[in-house]
Amino acid sequence: MNSNDRNLRNIGVIAHVDAGKTTVTERILFHTGENHRIGEVHDGSARMDFDPQERQRGITIDSAAVSVQWKGAQINIIDTPGHIDFNVEVRRALRVLDGAVVVFDGVAGVEPQTETNWRLADGYGVPRIAFVNKLDRVGADFRRVVSMIGERLGVKALVLQLPIGAEGGFRGVVDLLAMRSLVWPHDDASEPPQVGAVPPELLDLALRERERLLEAVVEQDDELLLAYLNGQALPVEALRRAIRKGVLAQAFVPVLGGSAYRNRGVEPLLDAVVDFLPRPGDLPATENRPAADARAPLAALAFKLAHDGHAGMVFVRVYSGRLRRGDTVLNTATGRVERVSRLYEVHADERIDVDEAQAGDIVAVVGLKDTLTGHTLSDRAHPVQLEAISVPEPVIDVALEPRRQADQQALTAALALLQREDPSLRVRQDAESGQLILSGMGELQLEVAVERLRSRHGIDAAVGRPEVAYRESISKEVEVNHVHRKQSGGPGQFAELRLRLAPLERGAGLRFESRITGGAIPKEYIPAVEAGVRRAAQVGVLAGFPTVDLQATLLDGSFHERDSSTLAFELAAAAAFREAAAQAGPVLLEPVMAVEVVTPQDHLGDVIGDLHRRRGTVRAHGSRGNAAVVDAEVPLKEMFGYIGSLRALSQGRAQYTMQFDRYRQAAAERAAPMPA
Repeated sequence: MNSNDRNLRNIGVIAHVDAGKTTVTERILFHTGENHRIGEVHDGSARMDFDPQERQRGITIDSAAVSVQWKGAQINIIDTPGHIDFNVEVRRALRVLDGAVVVFDGVAGVEPQTETNWRLADGYGVPRIAFVNKLDRVGADFRRVVSMIGERLGVKALVLQLPIGAEGGFRGVVDLLAMRSLVWPHDDASEPPQVGAVPPELLDLALRERERLLEAVVEQDDELLLAYLNGQALPVEALRRAIRKGVLAQAFVPVLGGSAYRNRGVEPLLDAVVDFLPRPGDLPATENRPAADARAPLAALAFKLAHDGHAGMVFVRVYSGRLRRGDTVLNTATGRVERVSRLYEVHADERIDVDEAQAGDIVAVVGLKDTLTGHTLSDRAHPVQLEAISVPEPVIDVALEPRRQADQQALTAALALLQREDPSLRVRQDAESGQLILSGMGELQLEVAVERLRSRHGIDAAVGRPEVAYRESISKEVEVNHVHRKQSGGPGQFAELRLRLAPLERGAGLRFESRITGGAIPKEYIPAVEAGVRRAAQVGVLAGFPTVDLQATLLDGSFHERDSSTLAFELAAAAAFREAAAQAGPVLLEPVMAVEVVTPQDHLGDVIGDLHRRRGTVRAHGSRGNAAVVDAEVPLKEMFGYIGSLRALSQGRAQYTMQFDRYRQAAAERAAPMPA
């Protein structure tokens, strides 16, 4: 059975923080009958935010999955976080989804995290529809948001609806395809929308917008185009099919509007999901998206790990074949065979036992011991390797120590479990102090991790002040020759190698290449050389930070028949790397954040002046409604405590968001060795 015969949609709901995506998801649950009461984020009753910290903080931290039914279609939904600290959740959701609903704040429009998530969706080729939310709020402007979508995201926005009423008077939408009005008489979802004629005051505008809509849509179908040019009436269902074709080809993005909180616009959004977003088999098969055929060999990707205190669950997307309870499967990332103990269909914090999952399904698996995020599960006789999920580099560190010495081992084990669940967390031990260092994407992510140590694992840890996660690099090319020789009575150690280090562009990481020819170093020792280089790079020569953005090339060497070993070559490579890095003009790199500040106009000068004092560069500034918007880049080190300063400057009226942009060389006066 080919999965494009199944009426199934796998979609994500993505947005900037506070755009209302969890509220949208909660309304979807209610209108589809999955929930019999409406969950609210502000009072902690949202079903999708079931983690205690999510309810306490009023934000989404972990992506949550749920399955609903709408007009004969099954819709698997993943609600993702909007905060930049938890961006890895968006990355791994988009990697396995077939479509997405992108929620925009009707007042703020396209916000920084929306742009980031949009680019991620571009990278994974995910078709999207847009929902402009909060049209009932003061300052909401549907047309302006549509314009921002086109200008800032570089896509063709296909307007399918027009709002009826504005701000507090918003009560419904004009459906431009059917040329009808949909008006919701109450806020409590007690009645379906009332269908009527287009309001007279909107008729001219609706006709003009429908004409634009038709011009874009008929380009997707030759028969429709010919009928349009001949002045013939175009069937609405034929237009829907053409829109679907354009969405799958990513020729345009349909835009709808509403107010999820007031239960207006949710049913047409669900219709659009079913009508326009792809089924699993609709998108072209690629190397990383096998054809969705249940009769083919198994290919599935693990994209999330979760632990509920009893057993670890691995969330997997089945791309082809079938996965059954009791199956043994090959983890092609590790080469190990694993057994599927149980399969679950997940509904937020509830689980339903299933016996089998087939191509297109998203399920949770219990029993996989060594499977991590990004690992591929496949048929043992037909191994396949799917593209792994990229994980952003951490930019902030905290030191952790258990308050009770007896908890030291438990702390190490708990951190390892947290790192399995969230691969954007990194744990290492400081070489000098011996402290455990927890690294992440931001202060909030680290706060959540520390609280989970306490609430889930019963470990109370002393937490150091957040520190910037600096990196080191080199500024010039260097070659060194190093001989490792050790003799202590018995068999000795001998390894000689010539290593070249050369700088690379920012973001390139560390690359290793061997140019050994003629057996100067036996090939079984080459991996040890690479391991020694990578180990030494973890502790830079300048200030002990990881060394990145360079090419290490093994050029030549020699060995001894009796005294050479894997260990000898690893030690020689590490020493050669340290020697070369010290001569290669080491430099300190600091993380730079992209910062957006929204402030009243009368505080704009103070805000820009403060950003300059923080070594920031203002890239642009403009207006959004009656507020000023400043786009800047600022070193992360200078952003600690910024919210307090911003509130003082603006009398509490300004707000900001930031996300990691890149690493750049720190100013000379800051390149001195940093304290451990």
